Amino acid sequence: MAYYKDIRDLIAALERANLLIRIDREINKDTQLHPLVRLQFRGLPEAERKAFLFTNVTDVSGRRYDIPIVIACLAGSRQIYGVGLQCDPDKISQRWTDARNHPIEPAFIDHAPVQEVVQIGADLDKPGHGLETFPIPISTPGFDAAPYTSASHFITYDPETGVRNIGNYRGMVKARTRLGMNAGGQQHISQHWRKWQKIGKPMPAAVVIGAPPSVSYASVVKIPYGVDEYAVAGGLAGEPVPVVKAKTVDLVVPANAEIVIEGYIDTELMEPEAPFGEFTGYMDPQQLNPFMNITCVTHRKNPIFVAMLSQFPPSESSKIRGTGAEGNVLSYLKSKSDNVKSVAFHESTGSWGLCCVQISNPRPGQAVAVLDACHESPAVGAKMIIVVDDDVDPRDADGIFWAMTFRMQPHRDVRIKPTRLQSADWSAFQPGTGNPGGVQAGTSEIQSTRMLIDATRPWPYPPVSLPRREIMEEALGLWKQLELPPLTLRAPWFGYELGWWSEDNLEAGRLALEGRYYETGEKMKRARVPVKGVEQE
Repeated sequence: MAYYKDIRDLIAALERANLLIRIDREINKDTQLHPLVRLQFRGLPEAERKAFLFTNVTDVSGRRYDIPIVIACLAGSRQIYGVGLQCDPDKISQRWTDARNHPIEPAFIDHAPVQEVVQIGADLDKPGHGLETFPIPISTPGFDAAPYTSASHFITYDPETGVRNIGNYRGMVKARTRLGMNAGGQQHISQHWRKWQKIGKPMPAAVVIGAPPSVSYASVVKIPYGVDEYAVAGGLAGEPVPVVKAKTVDLVVPANAEIVIEGYIDTELMEPEAPFGEFTGYMDPQQLNPFMNITCVTHRKNPIFVAMLSQFPPSESSKIRGTGAEGNVLSYLKSKSDNVKSVAFHESTGSWGLCCVQISNPRPGQAVAVLDACHESPAVGAKMIIVVDDDVDPRDADGIFWAMTFRMQPHRDVRIKPTRLQSADWSAFQPGTGNPGGVQAGTSEIQSTRMLIDATRPWPYPPVSLPRREIMEEALGLWKQLELPPLTLRAPWFGYELGWWSEDNLEAGRLALEGRYYETGEKMKRARVPVKGVEQE
């Protein structure tokens, strides 16, 4: 099966899978759109989340748009993400491993759908042109300072090496021909910006909206500096990404995207940008950031505007970030330890704060080595990294808490390491006292810390205190016969041995199931000892 040539193919696939809701009634992009979609992230389980397509869009001034908006179509849920990669959700990590191991370079073409309509020069500043062409929604109505592009992939390149980078960042609408840009100091685009600043030139950039899904997935994952995201996107798709030369900057853009905004990011001046609702669950206040002067806008004749639901977790941005990171980090850790089984970034932490790694039968010291490998990798970036055994589901918070409570000792198994600060993490600094998120804050100075927690069993344990598997399976059959409510079983749901249990104990359990527990009682009677010979607790 060929991969989706564009976002339209994905929208059609989601509709066929009953994972898309089409809204044809009038919707205000500034006051209704994001709040409506937000409700499913606060009131429905993940399995019931859908993508939304709005076909009748207005704004607070009463303007009507003939451009529809699609949102949550990339990662409204893990199931939607799986449709985006044309695989079962449990195969996503393997797809990422394959893509990292087998990148495919993009294919250049001369003519492209994304350049069917071109706005350039004086046309950009006409009413209804430039950024005003598109129904860019307000993401956090009542707190955001403007509409923002949210599924906006900034393409730049290193002026020293020529290597491209594609990263997803917010874009604040400031004028028809000016777009604000926000990226943390260690993001690859920020490293490019500082290099362009050093040579005294503005940084050429292209902002892509509505790229083929594989490009969008690659744009949000922490891929090592110098690796071209186009090649990784090709690996995800299993075929080259078609690209075309931009009109006014020395960059190539996805030929089948919906919209491309071209221009230069100023390296001599910065200006205030934000507020904007961030993935940490708090507003990011106004700060000094770079801005982009737009030189050209191209789009398809009838474009679709793609937005991403971010802000308070869980959200689409936390799902797309975490799901891609899981596959990326798993591939990295498997190159270090062959018995790493799974990686989970938890949505409630913005798919950033908590990373849990599952490992089978760790050898002495191996859990610590895995923690150290995570700490050294920029791809992980979590504030808390926990390693658990393979009988603990790394996605289940209750299972992680169980492991941390009864398999870990804080004085022995917890280490605190220095790390860099995450923007909008207000636990690290008081609002108004610094600007850790801006490009100008790019520094190697240690500003925060992380916990590395070994929550694996330090030695053989007694069995898990649940009935044996065969007995629980019999109970499960009975449950179904009684037509009781459907179950979603969470590990562990049956008991099993963990290395420390005697044959006498096993026999006692067997005898109890045969009704012969008096025999065990007699054996215990024969093992009586005088009270004086027993050490009292």
